[in-house]
Amino acid sequence: MVAYRIDRRSGVATYLQIVQQTKQALRLGLLEPGDKLPTAREVVEATAINPNTVLKAYRELEREGLVEARRGLGTFVRKTLGSAPADSPLRGELADWAARARAAGLERDDVTALFTSVLEQLYEGDDS
Repeated sequence: MVAYRIDRRSGVATYLQIVQQTKQALRLGLLEPGDKLPTAREVVEATAINPNTVLKAYRELEREGLVEARRGLGTFVRKTLGSAPADSPLRGELADWAARARAAGLERDDVTALFTSVLEQLYEGDDS
């Protein structure tokens, strides 16, 4: 099951953070078709956000065809995204790189900016 973490200082709408974190879990294989998402009540208890915010996020995921709500049962994953399993050797290499960046004194935002700039350069003109 996915555990949502809400960053109120990020500037990203709370419901979008839930959508993004769910998609990340789908890409990493942490959520698979048939898995049940936490109930709105469980998310509210864990994050202290409004239940309508959770429901809005789940509706967005449903609109995108990633999950389906089953009346009285909950919300379930319909399909997965990507092919980057959490146990990929690349994850270990990336973790090592991130640890070196942190040891070199880079802050989280610095690492994010550096990584994003490399991605933009590598995937320039790519629609994926």
